[in-house]
Amino acid sequence: MSMAVHGVHIPTATEELKPDTGERLTRPFARFAALSSSGGLVLLACTIAALIWANASDEAAHSYHHLFHEVMLAIGITDGVGFTKNLHWWINDGLMAVFFLLVGLEIKRELLVGELASIKKASLPIVAAIGGMVAPALIYAAFNFGNESIHGWGIPMATDIAFALGILALLGPRVPTSLKVFLTSLAIADDLGALLVIAIFYTENLQTVYLMYSGAVMALLFALNLMGFRRAIWYLIPGVVLWYFIYSSGVHATIAGVLLAATIPVASRVDSRRYLSYSRAALDAFEEHSVPGRDVKTNSDQRAAVYAIEKNNKFLMPLLHRMEGGIHPWAAFFIIPIFALANAGVHVHGGIGQAASGPISMGIILGLFVGKPVGIIVSCYIATKLKIASLPTGVSWRHILGVGFLAGIGFTMALFIANLAFANNDDNLEHAKVGILLASFLSSIVGLGILLTCKPKPEPEPDELGPEIDSH
Repeated sequence: MSMAVHGVHIPTATEELKPDTGERLTRPFARFAALSSSGGLVLLACTIAALIWANASDEAAHSYHHLFHEVMLAIGITDGVGFTKNLHWWINDGLMAVFFLLVGLEIKRELLVGELASIKKASLPIVAAIGGMVAPALIYAAFNFGNESIHGWGIPMATDIAFALGILALLGPRVPTSLKVFLTSLAIADDLGALLVIAIFYTENLQTVYLMYSGAVMALLFALNLMGFRRAIWYLIPGVVLWYFIYSSGVHATIAGVLLAATIPVASRVDSRRYLSYSRAALDAFEEHSVPGRDVKTNSDQRAAVYAIEKNNKFLMPLLHRMEGGIHPWAAFFIIPIFALANAGVHVHGGIGQAASGPISMGIILGLFVGKPVGIIVSCYIATKLKIASLPTGVSWRHILGVGFLAGIGFTMALFIANLAFANNDDNLEHAKVGILLASFLSSIVGLGILLTCKPKPEPEPDELGPEIDSH
């Protein structure tokens, strides 16, 4: 087994060892999970499964609705503090809070040390994200102006980064790394905008007392950060309390995940030089106490050296990065697929054509499929002409157009906002889901087709690109 960072091969201790039986059995799954597109493929599979389940027959549609909307789950601390909600609520308000924690961690990392950390790097993706949010919202509003359905104007604003980056990954070296960095940065800026829209425009009946309680918990979390607490448990337990207070305040509970992410430490306890010095000393101690015929199971001195190295690793790696790495596989292979399974199963009444021809569906389809690429490419063109920003190295305008269409894959966040906008109107929610699914399908096909016509270009040097960032 080995690791690669920026193409540098870093062997691990199992390099060239004969694999165990367990490793041979799990190797296909490990290889699949390592693919950049794997999360998007699992998400796609769950989406297709939900659609088939909800439309196979009336009995299947009833079982789908019963499982997610009528099966109740009760979780409580005391008789007065707890919830009895359906499975759909626990997925959308509970599990998705963990996903939003991951989104918040990625946003914080990008703002502090990533592609959004400097004005020069951040200007183009931020401008593109703004254009890619405003144009779809205006198109939707044009189709629904004067109707109650105008409340769904935020639905076509967001980009599903897992699907979009999954499609880019399928293209391999045909697209430059700088384009993947641009799309990731654009989608993260897009997520930040969508979060602000959710918090400001899809919040009703605010309870100021619980907002004050939430503020007190946030103050505690920031104090823990300042005092140097660097174990996840010190933040996760108050984070659960924060989630409860945010929910009780009237703000959507998932916003608690983003607020919690803002308090997570991003600084290392020790610097690189100190880490190297003490880790080498531990390795020397491990070697010094090596005894023929004994291994780490029976050699307490060697175990102590190994534990010291493990502690040094935690002291060097910031909690933000450790939490991000720990949550990511759960989000990619469990939370988001389960969310898709619970939300994408729209039962189409009267045929797909009728459901897709209403103002809600048309506003979303044209908003995502037309508004996204037009908003992104026009805003990028204006920014480059005004010399506010420049295209990344190795990226052409055809690349930007292809990415613009891929940004029209709104799926996860769009479905999430649709549930908020039309929580009390099942017909409107059904039409919104149809529009989201059709627009995401069209955007992925056209975006992929455009990028397939781009000629592969030599990769620029790493220092020209800046640090590569991880995706969802």
